[in-house]
This record gives sequence, C-alpha cells and structure tokens, in this order.
Amino acid sequence: MDPILTIKDIEKSFIGVKVLHGVDLDVRAGEVHALLGENGAGKSTLMKILCGIHSPDTGTITIAGQERAFRHYDDAVAAGVGIVFQEFSLVPYLNAVENIFLGRELRNKFGLLDKRAMSARAIALLDRLGVQMDLEVPIGHLSVAQQQFIEIAKALSLEARILVLDEPTATLTPNEVEHLFEVMRQLREQGVAMVFISHHLDEIFEICDRISVLRDGHFVGTRAVVETDIDQLVEMMVGRRIEANFPPKPEKPPKSEVVLELEDFRLARDHAPGGFRLHKGEILGFAGLVGSGRTETALAMLGAHKCASRKVTVNGIDRNFREPADALACGVGLLPESRKTEGLVTAFSVKHNISLNNYGKYRQAGVLIDGPRETQSTLDVMGRVSVKAQGPDTPVETLSGGNQQKVVIGRWINHHANILIFDEPTRGIDVGAKAEIYHLMRELTEKGYAIIMISSELPEIIGMCDRVCVFKGGRIVRELEGDAITPENVMKHATAGESHALAG
Repeated sequence: MDPILTIKDIEKSFIGVKVLHGVDLDVRAGEVHALLGENGAGKSTLMKILCGIHSPDTGTITIAGQERAFRHYDDAVAAGVGIVFQEFSLVPYLNAVENIFLGRELRNKFGLLDKRAMSARAIALLDRLGVQMDLEVPIGHLSVAQQQFIEIAKALSLEARILVLDEPTATLTPNEVEHLFEVMRQLREQGVAMVFISHHLDEIFEICDRISVLRDGHFVGTRAVVETDIDQLVEMMVGRRIEANFPPKPEKPPKSEVVLELEDFRLARDHAPGGFRLHKGEILGFAGLVGSGRTETALAMLGAHKCASRKVTVNGIDRNFREPADALACGVGLLPESRKTEGLVTAFSVKHNISLNNYGKYRQAGVLIDGPRETQSTLDVMGRVSVKAQGPDTPVETLSGGNQQKVVIGRWINHHANILIFDEPTRGIDVGAKAEIYHLMRELTEKGYAIIMISSELPEIIGMCDRVCVFKGGRIVRELEGDAITPENVMKHATAGESHALAG
C-alpha cells in the first residue's frame, strides 16, 4: 500500500544547533504509526514541521502523492493534517465549545455565530470520546484530563485524514485511555492515518501497527509491531538496554520515624474522617482514578485547596498550613503535576529556578545577592540531582522533561525540604529519564527523605512504593503494603473499595 504521508530527508537547526538529521517517515492510510524516542530526540520538532509550525531547512513532505510546503498551521489543516499537542493549546478563559471551534466558528445564514450548532457538534464529539463534562465553564476550571479530551475533540473536529497524537494519554485513566483507543480504532477503519507519540510502550503494542524510532535527531529505523518487542525498542531509543526501570525496594525498619501525619481529614463535610502517616525513608503512593481526590488531598493538607477538616503534624508538631509557603517553611515541598506552568518559570535559568523561594540564604548586607555563592550552590545541587545542562545559566525551557523535573527537585533540596510530594513525577518523560527519576527518588529516601508519590501509572505505583493509599470518591479507602501492592488490588479498591479511616 502506498503511504498517504511521506517525509523525506528532513533537516532542521535552531540557532546553529542541528536537531534533525535527514529524517525519513512514511505513514499509510488506516494505520496507527508510533513515533518513539527519548525527550530531545526530535519527535515534536518533526511533527511541528509536518503541521506547518516550523519550516524545514531541507527535505520534502508529500501527502497523497502531492508535495507540500506549509507556511503555517492553517496550511497543514487545509491539507488534512490535525494535531493534538503535548502542551495544551487551549485558551483557559474560554469554554469547551469556544476552544474547539476557535478560529473556525460556525455561523448562520446571517453571518452570526451559530452557538447552538457548535454546542451540538461539541457534544457529539465528546460523546464519541465517551466523556461528559460541563461545556459552559472556562477551560481553566476543568481538570487536566478533561482538558486533554477537549484537545482531542478539537483535533477530531477538523476531520483530518492525517492525525498527530502527541502524548494524548499522559493524563488519562485506564478507562479513559481505552475510550480513546476505541475512537482510534474507528478512525483507522475509516482510513485515517495516525501518528501516535507515547512514552508508554505497552500502549504502543496495544494500538499501533508500525513503529519508527528517532535518536538524537537521527532516524534509527521502522519496525512492524508484530516483529519487535519492548527490549528492542528501548535499545533503539537509547542506544543501550535498560535492564530494570525500578530500583529494588529496601527493607524498611519496622518502626521508622513518622515525619508527617494527616488526621481527621475530610475533603467534603459528608466524608468519613481519614488520614495517613508518612515515615522517614519511605515512598508512600497515592493511587486511584483521576478525580479520586489524590492531588486534592495533598493540596488541602498544604493549604492550597479547601477541605472540611484536617489535622496536620510534621515531625511531631501540630501545624496549620494556610498556604504552601507555610508547609515549605516546615520542610514540605511539592512537585506539581504540571511542572511547566506550576513548578517552573521556563524563561528563567536553571540557577534562578533552583534559587526561587530561597533567595534569603544568598543575601549580603540584607539586600544584595551573593552571586558567586548562588552559582556554586546551584552547581552543587545540579550535581546532587544529576541535571544535564550546559551550566547554571542554561534556560530551563531548553531542557528535556526529565531534567526540568530534576530542577524542581533540586529547588526543594536547596531549600532543605526533607518531605517531598511528587505529583505525576514522570508525566511526559521518556523511558530513560524515568529510570533516572526513579533511582533519584530511591537515593533520596536512602538519605532520610520521605516521599509521597501521586501517580496514575500503575506500574510505577507497584514498582516504586513501599506502601500505597488507594483513593476513591475523595478519600482513602484502603492502605496496601508489601505483597498486597498489586495492580488487581489497587484497581479493585479504586473502583469499589471499602472506607478505611487511617493509613499507616
């Protein structure tokens, strides 16, 4: 079968640095084609060239036998190319309908906006995805998962014959992922060609037909899914085998020190009281479906989310956190789910991001900043968390997702926080960087740090956590430990668990 899309010998440089080296790719109508590679391999750059966001330095794009040269995104849309971006392209103060049809509004015969037609079309698109939500509220008030479905609905509304899906499942629950895959199977039957980018290799084997791999901006090769396995793909992506993503779990002393305790916690007034204990040197997992209350519980504990009641104890002392800054002063740091919008100032350097919240330690004469001392401290922290960057003055926006996450971790270590809350710590991070983050987390707990890990990824909950609190309906319904931490147990309690008042 002739490909509907052929990308040939694409090269691209930014500020003299070549990021794509003669890359080739062909995609057939009615196939799901995976595009794999570590962060920085060139996947997103290649797709932005396909969608007219960047122009290639050399090379050609051919669609249905016709060579194309896109000057901007609208040209690509007109040629039948749609994209679901990894970084949302939504306007937060507009509602779902307005976002889906932004720039392509439907109008009636009088030239006025046909809001009824747009709402009906939006409802049909979301029904097709198997999700329901309030279409009238601003996008910024919706959950990250709901925003992801709006992005997908927006792309589907284009009726594209080539659809690019860049990390579309990163924020979705297993049930939501299956909804998306069912839609993708329908589109495949309709002859739509899809380029699917994901760091979840199990998803690749479930939904994709062929796989192309990039490494350091170079095309490595294409394989049929039925003719390869995960080990081969990882070796193609990183140039080496990664024998074990998860470091071994240590044997924790039976009565280690409790460093953080939440008691009498009610997210809502009609909830039964609950809570948990966090021990020094352990990783405590928060598991459950999206919307189960995992993140809300952590934020409420830190004073960043409303709750009906709570009692927080840190190192044996009762605390009343009015805001996260109060928690940070007591050594509790949060790595938020959306690191680029909530955890980092991406236009700032590595140094300035690590120094945020902690400039007081560098002041001299009460006002001036001791620059050399700040730089040396930054270098020390970068070494401790293995940030890969040219130096402290490197802009954070130029780093890979894994290194950006390490910068956030470095900030709290620089602030002497010894209780760390990781919310979706490996979202959007490639397989090699994930292994680095996992080993860093274990190194921290071995040094006495205590970690809460909130994650939608069952494999990392199972592989990383010493204990797991399972959430459902805004509260903890079960604590699992040791051999009881299995995918079956987590999902059983996340979907139909009994109430369990206190974990730990």
